[in-house]
Amino acid sequence: MAKQLSSAINEFLGTHVDLDSNQVRQGRVSRDWLLNQLELIATKNAGYPPRFSNQHRGFGSFHRSTKKQPLDDIDQMFCFSSHGDMYYSEVGGTVYITIGEENEVYRPYVSSQDSTKLSSIRIVNLIVNSLNQIPQYSNSAARNSEAATLQATSYPWNFDIVPCFMTSEDAFGNNYYLIPDGNGNWKKTDPRKDKERSSRVNQNNGKKVLQIVRLMKYWNKRPTMATMGSYLLENMILDYYEANSATNYIDWDIKGVLTYISNNIFSEVQDPKGIQGDLNTLTFQQKLSIEQRAKDDVARLNEAGNYEFENPKRAIDLWRIVFGNNFPTYG
Repeated sequence: MAKQLSSAINEFLGTHVDLDSNQVRQGRVSRDWLLNQLELIATKNAGYPPRFSNQHRGFGSFHRSTKKQPLDDIDQMFCFSSHGDMYYSEVGGTVYITIGEENEVYRPYVSSQDSTKLSSIRIVNLIVNSLNQIPQYSNSAARNSEAATLQATSYPWNFDIVPCFMTSEDAFGNNYYLIPDGNGNWKKTDPRKDKERSSRVNQNNGKKVLQIVRLMKYWNKRPTMATMGSYLLENMILDYYEANSATNYIDWDIKGVLTYISNNIFSEVQDPKGIQGDLNTLTFQQKLSIEQRAKDDVARLNEAGNYEFENPKRAIDLWRIVFGNNFPTYG
Protein backbone atom coordinates (compact mmCIF):
# COMPACT_ATOMS: atom_id res chain seq x y z
CA MET A 1 0.00 0.00 0.00
CA ALA A 2 1.17 3.53 -0.76
CA LYS A 3 0.06 7.13 -0.27
CA GLN A 4 1.73 8.56 -3.38
CA LEU A 5 1.97 7.32 -6.96
CA SER A 6 5.76 7.59 -7.02
CA SER A 7 6.12 5.40 -3.93
CA ALA A 8 3.62 2.89 -5.38
CA ILE A 9 5.68 2.64 -8.57
CA ASN A 10 8.92 2.13 -6.63
CA GLU A 11 7.30 -0.52 -4.43
CA PHE A 12 5.97 -2.35 -7.50
CA LEU A 13 9.37 -2.32 -9.20
CA GLY A 14 11.03 -3.76 -6.11
CA THR A 15 8.49 -6.46 -5.33
CA HIS A 16 7.34 -7.65 -8.78
CA VAL A 17 9.65 -6.40 -11.55
CA ASP A 18 13.36 -6.05 -10.72
CA LEU A 19 15.42 -9.10 -9.78
CA ASP A 20 16.91 -9.20 -6.30
CA SER A 21 20.60 -8.29 -6.48
CA ASN A 22 21.61 -11.17 -4.20
CA GLN A 23 19.74 -13.63 -6.41
CA VAL A 24 21.46 -12.22 -9.50
CA ARG A 25 24.81 -12.72 -7.80
CA GLN A 26 23.90 -16.29 -6.85
CA GLY A 27 22.79 -16.97 -10.41
CA ARG A 28 26.11 -15.83 -11.82
CA VAL A 29 28.14 -17.82 -9.29
CA SER A 30 26.15 -21.01 -9.90
CA ARG A 31 26.43 -20.56 -13.68
CA ASP A 32 30.20 -20.14 -13.47
CA TRP A 33 30.48 -23.20 -11.23
CA LEU A 34 28.47 -25.25 -13.72
CA LEU A 35 30.71 -24.15 -16.61
CA ASN A 36 33.77 -25.15 -14.60
CA GLN A 37 32.28 -28.59 -13.97
CA LEU A 38 31.66 -29.08 -17.69
CA GLU A 39 35.25 -28.11 -18.43
CA LEU A 40 36.55 -30.59 -15.83
CA ILE A 41 34.49 -33.40 -17.35
CA ALA A 42 35.73 -32.55 -20.83
CA THR A 43 39.35 -32.43 -19.68
CA LYS A 44 39.12 -35.91 -18.16
CA ASN A 45 37.76 -37.38 -21.41
CA ALA A 46 40.50 -37.73 -24.03
CA GLY A 47 37.98 -38.06 -26.85
CA TYR A 48 35.98 -34.96 -25.90
CA PRO A 49 35.88 -32.27 -28.62
CA PRO A 50 38.13 -29.28 -27.97
CA ARG A 51 36.64 -26.16 -26.41
CA PHE A 52 37.09 -22.49 -27.21
CA SER A 53 36.84 -21.72 -23.51
CA ASN A 54 37.45 -17.98 -23.77
CA GLN A 55 34.30 -17.73 -25.86
CA HIS A 56 31.86 -19.41 -23.48
CA ARG A 57 29.32 -16.62 -23.36
CA GLY A 58 26.11 -15.74 -21.59
CA PHE A 59 23.16 -14.60 -23.65
CA GLY A 60 19.48 -13.84 -23.23
CA SER A 61 17.73 -11.40 -20.93
CA PHE A 62 19.61 -12.41 -17.77
CA HIS A 63 22.91 -11.65 -19.52
CA ARG A 64 21.58 -8.27 -20.73
CA SER A 65 20.05 -7.37 -17.32
CA THR A 66 16.59 -7.12 -18.89
CA LYS A 67 15.18 -10.17 -17.09
CA LYS A 68 12.12 -9.39 -14.99
CA GLN A 69 10.95 -11.44 -12.03
CA PRO A 70 11.01 -14.35 -11.60
CA LEU A 71 14.53 -15.54 -12.35
CA ASP A 72 13.47 -18.84 -13.88
CA ASP A 73 16.16 -19.46 -16.49
CA ILE A 74 19.80 -18.61 -17.18
CA ASP A 75 21.07 -19.00 -20.75
CA GLN A 76 24.69 -19.86 -21.47
CA MET A 77 26.63 -20.77 -24.61
CA PHE A 78 29.31 -23.45 -24.33
CA CYS A 79 31.81 -22.94 -27.13
CA PHE A 80 33.52 -25.77 -28.97
CA SER A 81 36.57 -25.35 -31.16
CA SER A 82 36.95 -26.69 -34.68
CA HIS A 83 39.32 -29.60 -35.29
CA GLY A 84 40.75 -30.93 -38.52
CA ASP A 85 38.80 -30.52 -41.73
CA MET A 86 35.68 -28.49 -40.90
CA TYR A 87 33.86 -25.68 -42.68
CA TYR A 88 30.40 -24.16 -42.69
CA SER A 89 28.02 -23.09 -45.45
CA GLU A 90 24.73 -21.23 -45.32
CA VAL A 91 21.60 -21.81 -47.37
CA GLY A 92 18.57 -19.62 -46.72
CA GLY A 93 19.49 -18.92 -43.11
CA THR A 94 20.28 -22.56 -42.32
CA VAL A 95 23.95 -23.24 -41.56
CA TYR A 96 25.55 -26.62 -42.29
CA ILE A 97 28.84 -27.65 -40.70
CA THR A 98 30.68 -30.12 -42.92
CA ILE A 99 33.49 -32.32 -41.58
CA GLY A 100 36.07 -34.38 -43.42
CA GLU A 101 36.10 -38.17 -43.49
CA GLU A 102 39.25 -38.35 -41.33
CA ASN A 103 37.95 -36.02 -38.60
CA GLU A 104 37.96 -38.57 -35.79
CA VAL A 105 37.06 -36.03 -33.09
CA TYR A 106 33.73 -34.98 -34.60
CA ARG A 107 32.96 -38.19 -36.52
CA PRO A 108 30.78 -39.59 -33.64
CA TYR A 109 28.50 -36.54 -33.92
CA VAL A 110 27.56 -36.55 -37.60
CA SER A 111 23.96 -36.65 -38.74
CA SER A 112 22.32 -40.01 -39.32
CA GLN A 113 20.89 -38.57 -42.56
CA ASP A 114 24.19 -37.17 -43.89
CA SER A 115 27.50 -38.47 -42.57
CA THR A 116 29.32 -35.35 -43.78
CA LYS A 117 27.24 -32.94 -41.65
CA LEU A 118 27.74 -32.24 -37.95
CA SER A 119 24.48 -32.84 -36.07
CA SER A 120 23.62 -30.11 -33.59
CA ILE A 121 21.25 -32.55 -31.86
CA ARG A 122 24.13 -34.92 -31.11
CA ILE A 123 26.28 -32.07 -29.82
CA VAL A 124 23.45 -30.97 -27.52
CA ASN A 125 23.13 -34.56 -26.33
CA LEU A 126 26.87 -34.57 -25.60
CA ILE A 127 26.31 -31.66 -23.20
CA VAL A 128 23.28 -33.42 -21.69
CA ASN A 129 25.40 -36.50 -21.00
CA SER A 130 28.15 -34.34 -19.52
CA LEU A 131 25.72 -32.52 -17.21
CA ASN A 132 24.39 -35.84 -16.01
CA GLN A 133 27.89 -36.79 -14.87
CA ILE A 134 27.92 -33.96 -12.33
CA PRO A 135 27.05 -35.64 -9.00
CA GLN A 136 24.79 -32.80 -7.85
CA TYR A 137 22.72 -33.06 -11.05
CA SER A 138 22.90 -36.77 -11.85
CA ASN A 139 20.35 -37.79 -14.54
CA SER A 140 18.46 -34.50 -14.33
CA ALA A 141 19.51 -32.87 -17.63
CA ALA A 142 17.59 -33.23 -20.90
CA ARG A 143 17.58 -31.86 -24.43
CA ASN A 144 15.06 -29.09 -25.06
CA SER A 145 15.22 -28.23 -28.77
CA GLU A 146 18.49 -26.29 -29.21
CA ALA A 147 19.61 -26.41 -25.57
CA ALA A 148 20.61 -28.82 -22.84
CA THR A 149 18.35 -27.83 -19.97
CA LEU A 150 19.03 -28.45 -16.30
CA GLN A 151 17.04 -27.55 -13.21
CA ALA A 152 19.24 -26.15 -10.47
CA THR A 153 18.85 -28.19 -7.28
CA SER A 154 19.28 -25.39 -4.75
CA TYR A 155 17.79 -22.52 -6.75
CA PRO A 156 14.52 -21.86 -8.63
CA TRP A 157 16.02 -21.42 -12.09
CA ASN A 158 16.84 -23.66 -15.04
CA PHE A 159 20.11 -23.55 -16.90
CA ASP A 160 19.85 -23.68 -20.68
CA ILE A 161 23.28 -24.61 -22.04
CA VAL A 162 23.58 -24.08 -25.79
CA PRO A 163 26.59 -25.46 -27.70
CA CYS A 164 28.21 -23.17 -30.22
CA PHE A 165 31.13 -22.64 -32.57
CA MET A 166 32.72 -19.32 -33.46
CA THR A 167 33.32 -18.59 -37.12
CA SER A 168 36.39 -16.99 -38.61
CA GLU A 169 36.05 -13.41 -39.80
CA ASP A 170 34.33 -13.01 -43.15
CA ALA A 171 35.28 -10.57 -45.92
CA PHE A 172 33.63 -7.73 -43.97
CA GLY A 173 35.50 -8.46 -40.74
CA ASN A 174 32.47 -10.02 -39.03
CA ASN A 175 32.36 -13.30 -37.18
CA TYR A 176 29.44 -15.11 -35.60
CA TYR A 177 28.45 -17.83 -33.20
CA LEU A 178 26.84 -20.91 -34.73
CA ILE A 179 24.21 -22.45 -32.46
CA PRO A 180 21.68 -25.27 -32.99
CA ASP A 181 18.58 -24.40 -34.99
CA GLY A 182 16.40 -27.01 -33.27
CA ASN A 183 16.25 -29.15 -36.42
CA GLY A 184 19.68 -30.77 -36.36
CA ASN A 185 21.54 -28.04 -38.21
CA TRP A 186 22.86 -24.63 -37.14
CA LYS A 187 22.12 -20.92 -37.32
CA LYS A 188 24.04 -17.69 -36.80
CA THR A 189 23.76 -15.42 -33.78
CA ASP A 190 25.89 -12.87 -31.96
CA PRO A 191 24.88 -12.00 -28.37
CA ARG A 192 27.83 -9.60 -28.17
CA LYS A 193 25.94 -7.13 -30.37
CA ASP A 194 22.76 -7.40 -28.30
CA LYS A 195 24.70 -6.85 -25.09
CA GLU A 196 26.68 -3.95 -26.52
CA ARG A 197 23.55 -2.23 -27.76
CA SER A 198 21.50 -2.58 -24.58
CA SER A 199 24.46 -1.43 -22.46
CA ARG A 200 25.22 1.54 -24.72
CA VAL A 201 21.62 2.77 -24.89
CA ASN A 202 21.25 2.34 -21.13
CA GLN A 203 24.47 4.26 -20.41
CA ASN A 204 23.48 7.05 -22.81
CA ASN A 205 20.20 7.48 -20.94
CA GLY A 206 21.37 7.72 -17.36
CA LYS A 207 21.15 3.95 -16.73
CA LYS A 208 17.34 4.16 -16.76
CA VAL A 209 16.45 2.13 -19.85
CA LEU A 210 16.97 -1.44 -18.64
CA GLN A 211 14.51 -0.97 -15.77
CA ILE A 212 11.95 0.41 -18.22
CA VAL A 213 12.49 -2.67 -20.39
CA ARG A 214 11.80 -4.91 -17.40
CA LEU A 215 8.65 -2.99 -16.46
CA MET A 216 7.36 -3.13 -20.04
CA LYS A 217 8.01 -6.87 -20.15
CA TYR A 218 5.69 -7.14 -17.16
CA TRP A 219 3.08 -5.11 -19.05
CA ASN A 220 3.57 -7.32 -22.12
CA LYS A 221 2.80 -10.51 -20.16
CA ARG A 222 -0.55 -9.27 -18.83
CA PRO A 223 -3.57 -11.15 -20.28
CA THR A 224 -5.12 -7.96 -21.66
CA MET A 225 -3.91 -8.25 -25.26
CA ALA A 226 -1.79 -10.36 -27.57
CA THR A 227 1.73 -10.92 -26.25
CA MET A 228 4.68 -9.97 -28.43
CA GLY A 229 8.00 -11.78 -28.19
CA SER A 230 10.22 -10.49 -25.41
CA TYR A 231 13.12 -9.88 -27.81
CA LEU A 232 10.88 -7.91 -30.20
CA LEU A 233 9.60 -5.73 -27.36
CA GLU A 234 13.11 -5.12 -26.04
CA ASN A 235 14.35 -3.98 -29.43
CA MET A 236 11.37 -1.69 -29.97
CA ILE A 237 12.16 0.01 -26.67
CA LEU A 238 15.84 0.32 -27.58
CA ASP A 239 14.83 1.78 -30.95
CA TYR A 240 12.77 4.37 -29.07
CA TYR A 241 15.69 5.36 -26.85
CA GLU A 242 18.08 5.55 -29.79
CA ALA A 243 15.98 8.53 -30.88
CA ASN A 244 14.63 9.84 -27.55
CA SER A 245 16.18 10.59 -24.17
CA ALA A 246 15.02 9.10 -20.89
CA THR A 247 13.51 11.56 -18.44
CA ASN A 248 13.73 11.69 -14.65
CA TYR A 249 10.13 10.50 -14.39
CA ILE A 250 9.41 6.85 -15.11
CA ASP A 251 5.68 7.51 -15.67
CA TRP A 252 6.55 9.92 -18.50
CA ASP A 253 8.90 7.37 -19.99
CA ILE A 254 6.32 4.59 -19.88
CA LYS A 255 3.81 6.83 -21.66
CA GLY A 256 6.42 7.66 -24.29
CA VAL A 257 7.28 4.00 -24.85
CA LEU A 258 3.62 2.95 -25.03
CA THR A 259 2.90 5.72 -27.53
CA TYR A 260 5.86 4.55 -29.62
CA ILE A 261 4.60 0.96 -29.54
CA SER A 262 1.09 1.97 -30.59
CA ASN A 263 2.50 4.05 -33.47
CA ASN A 264 5.04 1.47 -34.65
CA ILE A 265 3.63 -1.99 -33.93
CA PHE A 266 2.66 -2.33 -37.62
CA SER A 267 6.20 -1.41 -38.76
CA GLU A 268 9.26 -3.55 -39.35
CA VAL A 269 11.68 -3.99 -36.43
CA GLN A 270 15.07 -4.93 -37.78
CA ASP A 271 17.36 -7.35 -35.98
CA PRO A 272 20.28 -5.23 -34.68
CA LYS A 273 22.64 -8.16 -35.35
CA GLY A 274 21.79 -8.04 -39.04
CA ILE A 275 20.94 -11.76 -39.06
CA GLN A 276 17.19 -12.33 -38.61
CA GLY A 277 15.82 -9.42 -40.65
CA ASP A 278 12.40 -8.19 -39.53
CA LEU A 279 11.68 -9.35 -35.98
CA ASN A 280 8.05 -8.30 -36.17
CA THR A 281 6.29 -11.47 -37.33
CA LEU A 282 3.06 -10.79 -35.42
CA THR A 283 -0.22 -11.34 -37.23
CA PHE A 284 -2.45 -8.41 -38.17
CA GLN A 285 -4.88 -9.23 -35.37
CA GLN A 286 -2.08 -9.48 -32.82
CA LYS A 287 -0.70 -6.10 -33.89
CA LEU A 288 -4.16 -4.57 -33.73
CA SER A 289 -4.69 -5.92 -30.21
CA ILE A 290 -1.36 -4.51 -28.97
CA GLU A 291 -1.94 -1.16 -30.68
CA GLN A 292 -5.34 -0.72 -29.04
CA ARG A 293 -4.17 -1.75 -25.57
CA ALA A 294 -1.16 0.59 -25.77
CA LYS A 295 -3.41 3.51 -26.77
CA ASP A 296 -5.88 2.75 -23.98
CA ASP A 297 -3.11 2.54 -21.41
CA VAL A 298 -1.54 5.82 -22.55
CA ALA A 299 -4.93 7.47 -21.95
CA ARG A 300 -5.14 5.89 -18.47
CA LEU A 301 -1.61 7.03 -17.56
CA ASN A 302 -2.31 10.54 -18.84
CA GLU A 303 -5.38 10.67 -16.62
CA ALA A 304 -3.32 9.32 -13.70
CA GLY A 305 -0.83 12.12 -14.23
CA ASN A 306 -3.63 14.67 -13.90
CA TYR A 307 -4.71 13.16 -10.56
CA GLU A 308 -1.26 12.35 -9.15
CA PHE A 309 -1.22 15.07 -6.49
CA GLU A 310 -4.85 16.13 -6.04
CA ASN A 311 -6.24 12.58 -5.89
CA PRO A 312 -3.39 10.03 -5.52
CA LYS A 313 -5.85 7.18 -4.89
CA ARG A 314 -7.40 7.74 -8.33
CA ALA A 315 -3.92 7.86 -9.91
CA ILE A 316 -2.84 4.62 -8.24
CA ASP A 317 -6.10 2.90 -9.21
CA LEU A 318 -5.48 3.82 -12.86
CA TRP A 319 -1.98 2.35 -12.73
CA ARG A 320 -3.51 -0.81 -11.27
CA ILE A 321 -5.69 -1.07 -14.38
CA VAL A 322 -2.58 -0.82 -16.57
CA PHE A 323 -0.31 -3.17 -14.57
CA GLY A 324 -2.77 -5.37 -12.70
CA ASN A 325 -3.57 -6.29 -9.13
CA ASN A 326 0.08 -6.73 -8.10
CA PHE A 327 0.44 -2.97 -8.34
CA PRO A 328 0.08 -1.55 -4.81
CA THR A 329 -3.24 -0.25 -3.56
CA TYR A 330 -3.72 3.17 -2.04
CA GLY A 331 -3.45 3.31 1.74
